[in-house]
Parts: sequence; structure tokens; C-alpha cells
Amino acid sequence: MAALSAPDRIAVGAQFQSVGSQALESFGAVTKADLQAAVAAVDDWVVANAASYNNALPTAAKNALTASQKAKLLMYVVERRYQTGA
Repeated sequence: MAALSAPDRIAVGAQFQSVGSQALESFGAVTKADLQAAVAAVDDWVVANAASYNNALPTAAKNALTASQKAKLLMYVVERRYQTGA
């Protein structure tokens, strides 16, 4: 799995800031550069842990789901965990 391109990482950071601003969230003393560094760190973590995630899936899902479907599944689980405070 390849890391996001620099422009994609910038877009993720901008989206995060925009959504946070619309929700009137405060980022404290975190600067835009700090947020971009966090985006890069998360993206790097995803790349480094892709094989671990894939190996954690049950065999049927690991073998049958596409990479896109596996990514969507992860997004849905993380989103629900966020929504429920888990």
C-alpha cells in the first residue's frame, strides 16, 4: 500500500480543519503544520500496519473482499467507535 501523495495529505489536513471549524472545535495550540505532521503520521501508520490489518481479518473476508472493501470496513468500524465513544 502506498502512502498518500503530498497534495492528498494537504487535502486531508484542510478537510479536517474545515470540518472542525464548522463544528466550532478548538485545536488548542496545534498549528496547521502540527496537523499536517499528524496527517503524515497517521498515513504512515496505515501503510506500516496494512498487512497486520489484513491478517487480522477472518480468512473468508481476507480472501474475498477487495482492498477497497477492506478499507471501507475499517472506516465504518472506526467511525462507529468514534460515534459511540468506544
